[in-house]
Amino acid sequence: MTSPNPSRVSPPTVSPSTLVVSAGRPDRTQGAALNPTLVLSSTFVSQGVPGPDEPMYARNDTPAWHAFEEALGALERCPQPALVLGSGMAAIAAALSLVPPGGRLVLPRHCYQVTLGYAADLTQRSGVRVTLVDIADTDAVLAAVRGSGDDGPADLLWVETPTNPMLEVADLPALVAGAHDAGTLVAVDNTFATPLVQRPFEHGADVVVHSVTKYLAGHSDVVLGAALAADSALHARLHAYRTLHGAIAGPFEVWLALRGLRTLALRVERAQASALELARRLEAHPRVVSVRHPGLPDDPGHTRASRLMDGYGSIIGLRPAGGAAAADALVEAVRLWVPATSLGGVESTLERRRRFATESPTVPEDLLRLSVGIEDVEDLWRDLADALDAL
Repeated sequence: MTSPNPSRVSPPTVSPSTLVVSAGRPDRTQGAALNPTLVLSSTFVSQGVPGPDEPMYARNDTPAWHAFEEALGALERCPQPALVLGSGMAAIAAALSLVPPGGRLVLPRHCYQVTLGYAADLTQRSGVRVTLVDIADTDAVLAAVRGSGDDGPADLLWVETPTNPMLEVADLPALVAGAHDAGTLVAVDNTFATPLVQRPFEHGADVVVHSVTKYLAGHSDVVLGAALAADSALHARLHAYRTLHGAIAGPFEVWLALRGLRTLALRVERAQASALELARRLEAHPRVVSVRHPGLPDDPGHTRASRLMDGYGSIIGLRPAGGAAAADALVEAVRLWVPATSLGGVESTLERRRRFATESPTVPEDLLRLSVGIEDVEDLWRDLADALDAL
């Protein structure tokens, strides 16, 4: 079952910054509410055989999801509405379920650490063969997709761009075209970029996932995910996964996420501008070894990001002088920045990623991932600079 009322999706000719405000609104009738109604019901009146768009039981479908699903589908320029799930990992698991037992999965060596862990679990449980690649090396990625010897083409290519936490930028159109030539599906985790910065379906991707917890909801107060598929058959498979696994979202959390979505364009604009300014200043600081941010002209992903994205995102990779101990000391020294995992909220956060044993071993021990929020950039800089000067 898919979300009904596709006519409520705003026309695709308007800009994404308008869509975040206008998409997923109720029909315009005299006296109607401006915002969608919060539907709190686990079951619905049903007699006989329900129609294809008739709600019956909230694990299968509920009107509480539809407005958000329609809005995100419109933002991603997807012909199908999104499917909201209980967490970002639920969305990732749904997408990875498209790899059959014994199949092949090509995965970035640097991506969300729990995605890497889930792929390893698939290997243990169902014999999925996983090949890790440098997603920025297009030729190497496509060679892995095509396979060699007894290995046939991969069943799924998983893309993060920019990657978490190394901020590598993939040549998404080239990867999609090459993967499709090999008969391989392409799934893109678009959490870092958001549909304001990058829309993978415009490059031919088959599946897109989001951790709605991050930028889309934007206030660090809900845990949600979403999966989208351009093809109706793939959409149906993802919907069946959500239903059979009970990977569903609570109505109030989805309502909060839609409310957060309304300010996405403003939050992304502010955070991106601040991130680029902070990255420039950090690059010049004597206590900094290296900075990764696609907006910096000498960043390895700058040229590609400038060509493929509508911005550079608001995540910074920072390596201070003094190794992991100095990185930990900086986290302890800041007062405005919040030492915390996750990202994409209105507040600025930072953490040393290798504090997690499950992080990729090729991520430097001293790498700090900074998620820039919407505070005044001068206050953010003063806090960072004071902490760096104290090292």
